[in-house]
Amino acid sequence: MSKRKPHEPPPEIAADPIAAPPEVGLPKVGPAGATVEAETPAAEPGGIDDGFSLGFRRAATKVREFPRKPGIYLMKDAQGRVIYVGKAKSLRARAGSYFLKAAAEEQRTARLVAEIRDIDFLEAESEVDAFLMESRLIKDIQPKFNQMQRDDKTYPYLEITIGEDFPRVECTREPKSRGVKLYGPFLSAGDLRAAIGVLQKIFKFRTCSLDIEEADEKWRWFRPCLLASINQCTAPCNLRISKEDYRKDIARLRMFLDGHKQQLLGEMRAEMKAAAAERRFETAARLRDEIHQLETLDERGKLEKHVQPEVFYVDPKKGLKGLRKVLKLLDEPRVIEGVDIAHLGGGETVASLVRFVDGLPSKPGYRHYKIQVVAERGPDAIDDFASIHEVVARRFKKLHDDDEPRPDILLIDGGKGQLNAGLAAFAQLGIEPPTVISLAKREEEVYVPGRAAPLRLSRHSFALRLLQYVRDEAHRFAQHYHHILRRKSTLGE
Repeated sequence: MSKRKPHEPPPEIAADPIAAPPEVGLPKVGPAGATVEAETPAAEPGGIDDGFSLGFRRAATKVREFPRKPGIYLMKDAQGRVIYVGKAKSLRARAGSYFLKAAAEEQRTARLVAEIRDIDFLEAESEVDAFLMESRLIKDIQPKFNQMQRDDKTYPYLEITIGEDFPRVECTREPKSRGVKLYGPFLSAGDLRAAIGVLQKIFKFRTCSLDIEEADEKWRWFRPCLLASINQCTAPCNLRISKEDYRKDIARLRMFLDGHKQQLLGEMRAEMKAAAAERRFETAARLRDEIHQLETLDERGKLEKHVQPEVFYVDPKKGLKGLRKVLKLLDEPRVIEGVDIAHLGGGETVASLVRFVDGLPSKPGYRHYKIQVVAERGPDAIDDFASIHEVVARRFKKLHDDDEPRPDILLIDGGKGQLNAGLAAFAQLGIEPPTVISLAKREEEVYVPGRAAPLRLSRHSFALRLLQYVRDEAHRFAQHYHHILRRKSTLGE
C-alpha cells in the first residue's frame, strides 16, 4: 500500500528531509556572531557578507531553543510576513530541519528556505491540537507557501452533516455546499482520519453513512456496529441516544474544533455538577470521563497511533454493495474481519486480525496472536493451516463466550486450504460461521464454501478492491507484530 494514490497530496513541504536531531547541522554562532564549523545551513541565493542573511542565521539559532513539544511553527520573510505554517509533534526537531543544507537543496523546500528571515512557534497541548491549529491558521493567514501547496490539489475536509437528526462526521475530498459544517482543508488525509479516531473516543459521534431519523421506529431493531460495543459511538442507529443528547455531543465537538477547549471544559464541569446534584449519576459519570479524556488529550492524542491506512481508489459503499451481490448475501455487510499469518525467522508463528466497519479500518478491533499449537512442534515448525485453525477458533470462541457481535464476513488470506482450515475451526467449536471466504494473492481469486472453482472478479471491481484493502492491511499488521518480536528476540528488548 505504499504506492502513490490518485488525488493524494504531495508530501508536506517540510517532510523531514533529514532525520538528524536539530542540534546537528544548525549553524553554531560564536561570540562575534560568526558561524563556526557545522554542517552548512541553507545559503541565501545571491549571498550577502559570508553568504547567509543575518535574519536567516538568527532564525537558525532561535529554533535551537524551541521546545520538544507539539505545536505550530511560523516562518516569516524579511517584512515579517508569515510565509508558511506547519505543525510538529516536536517543534525543535521539525522546525530545525529547515536549517540544514539539504533543505536548501531539496526542490520542495528550496524556495521557502530562501525567504526565511525569522521563525516563531505556538505550543499546543497535543498533536491533535497542533493539527487543528495548523488548519485554522492557514485559513486565517493564507501564507504564501501553504497556498502554493494547494494549487490544483484536492485536499480533505472534516465534514459534519448538521442537517440530519443525528449528524455524521466524515473525511471528504468533495465537501457539500449546503447542510454541512466544514473544517479544513487539511494537508494530510491520514492525519485527519487519525484525529477523527482520537476525537471519536471522546465525543462518540457516528462516522457511518446511514440515514437515521429519530421518528422512524425501525431503527430500534437495527443492529449497531462494533463501535458501539467498544464505547466509541453512542449508537443513534439503535436509538440508544436521543436526538437532543446526540446533538449536544456534536456541539461539544464543534466547540473543540473551533479552538475553544477551555471554555468547553468549563461548561462540561458545570453540567457534570448539575447532573450530580439532580442525581443523574449516569450522565455525570459520562461527563466526568469525557472531561478526563479531554484534559489528558496529550497522552492519548498521538496521531501515528490512530492513523488509518488510505486507499483512495476504494469506494467503501460500492465495495460493500458489490460484496453483497457477488457473495449473494441477504443484507449488505457492515463488518469485515481479515486474518493473516506471519513467521518469525522460519519459526515462531504469529497472526493478525483486523476489523473494518462500513468499509473502513477500525483500529480498536485489531488483534495480535502468538500461535501456540505450531510452536509446540519445535522452533522451526511452520503450518499455515493449523495456524489459521487456531486463530479462528480463539477469536470466535471468545466472541461466542462473551456474547459479542460477530463480523458479517471473515476474510482469510490464502487459498482453498486456508479456507477449509478456518471452516474446520467453526465445525470443531459447533458454532455457525459467518460468511467465510479466502483471497489468494497470485491470481486474486476468491474462494467461497460450496464452490469447486474460485470466483474471479474484475481487477477493477470495487468488491475485489475492498477485499484487497482488508487483506493487505491484515498482512501489514501481521508483519508489524513480526518485526516487534524479531527485535525482541535479537536485541532482547
